[in-house]
Amino acid sequence: MIPADGSLALAKQTAWTLARVGIVLGATVLGWALLAELLRRVTRWLHFDLGQRFVRRCRLPLMLILPASGGLGALAALPAVRPQTGYILSHALQLILIAGCAWLAAGLFRVVGDTVIARHPVTDDGDYSARSVRTQISVMERIVTVAAALIGIAAALMTFPQVRAIGASLLASAGIAGLVVGLAARPVLENLLAGLQLAMTRPVNLGDVVVIDGYWGRIEEITTTYVVMSVWDQRRLVLPFSRIIASPFENWTRRHAQIMGTVYFYTDYSAPIDALRSELERICHDSPDWDGRVCSLLVTDATERTLQLRALISAADSGRAWNLRCLVREKLLVYLQQHHPEALPRTRLAWEDGAGVPPRGS
Repeated sequence: MIPADGSLALAKQTAWTLARVGIVLGATVLGWALLAELLRRVTRWLHFDLGQRFVRRCRLPLMLILPASGGLGALAALPAVRPQTGYILSHALQLILIAGCAWLAAGLFRVVGDTVIARHPVTDDGDYSARSVRTQISVMERIVTVAAALIGIAAALMTFPQVRAIGASLLASAGIAGLVVGLAARPVLENLLAGLQLAMTRPVNLGDVVVIDGYWGRIEEITTTYVVMSVWDQRRLVLPFSRIIASPFENWTRRHAQIMGTVYFYTDYSAPIDALRSELERICHDSPDWDGRVCSLLVTDATERTLQLRALISAADSGRAWNLRCLVREKLLVYLQQHHPEALPRTRLAWEDGAGVPPRGS
């Protein structure tokens, strides 16, 4: 069936309009790609780190925003096309524009975060201020990304008339719906708010050594709702933010990584305390794990059979403290075995004859 002249003219006009919109989109994408590559090369040549971060984080979202904006402008300026075709194309470009804007907002915050992190490099485990800044930026980046994604999805859904109608009907029963949604989303919202509180108060930071529920490990990852702790045996303990905020735990690197360790052992009453103290000092001075701060040996208890000795030592961090404790325990035990075996714990038996006098040679 051959279309009428009017329909044929409208079809040609529509095809030509769509072709011009496609040309605008393609030219915009190509132009921005060339400009982004030029900016990347120029900023690298000038060692302009902020420009490089901007190009790296915002290049792709701008490749959505600029063509979508140009396409909408072309549709508004060019002659009208078929109503259905124009609506579909315009709606698609609006969705692309919304997605690009949400992506750009998250990218711009990441540019700021990368700049702040670059100015606070982590040099060692004891660098509290740098780890604190990195933790704040990491948590805030995730929160901003989630917020931008939620706002973008909500804005995209509101472009559909059916969704707007559903939203209007839900507003009529907002009290009940809000209560149900609030109860259902309570754990998620609780952890999000706890994450925001963690970013502000910083009870833990990335790289902190902590003890939680008897587990010793290092904070490996902080997301928007939970913390991942790497346990010493290479397991991973996943903890929600609400658990971190609500319950007490030990943070061994809150301000610095320096720590003191103790070694307890038991000897006979005949143990030479001064010789053991001198041996402990020799062991600490010969060990690279000792930081030179504390090295002492004290008698902390005396039972009816043994003496309790406590060796107090210090190290630069918990890992070195553990190694030094094991070394001190081993070396002091070997020293007692080789030089003073009589000082090892032992049980004495005494017996007497009928007159209450110990036998000869007892």
